Amino acid sequence: MDALFKGLGINLPSLIAFLVNFLILFGLLGFLLYKPLLKMLDDRAAKVKESLEAADRMKEQAVKSEQSVKEQIDLARKEGQAMIAQAAQAADRIKVEARDEARKETEAAIARARAEIQHEREETIDQLRRQFADIAMLAAEKVINETMDKEKHRKVIDEVLAKSPELKG
Repeated sequence: MDALFKGLGINLPSLIAFLVNFLILFGLLGFLLYKPLLKMLDDRAAKVKESLEAADRMKEQAVKSEQSVKEQIDLARKEGQAMIAQAAQAADRIKVEARDEARKETEAAIARARAEIQHEREETIDQLRRQFADIAMLAAEKVINETMDKEKHRKVIDEVLAKSPELKG
């Protein structure tokens, strides 16, 4: 074997020293560099994974928020339409009430006017009756004071009518 190593130009003690140095270096590098490097890579992978999960959660949250906003907008739109419908109904009801109130006021005014006209008519009739009674009494007084024929009778009535200022108006 020694010839084999010498034929190839391999020095066995140097090879062993190189191997021992390589194993020591490999062990040191593995312990000092490889493990911390693997730990750092694992930590970085975990952070990337957490970031991706957080991004997915945020995306889901954004979708849920968007749906919630859409639902709230739809609800607000429906409430607005309901309020408009209620306002229209209230306006119609107010119009009907105002129309009914106006009709009642008009009917009451007409009734008051009719009552007032009736009252004035009755007063006018009473006044005419009094005037007629006064005229009749004046005429009777004249008739009693003097006996008349038809000609005198007409003359007395004309005189009474001429003297009565109420009948002229």
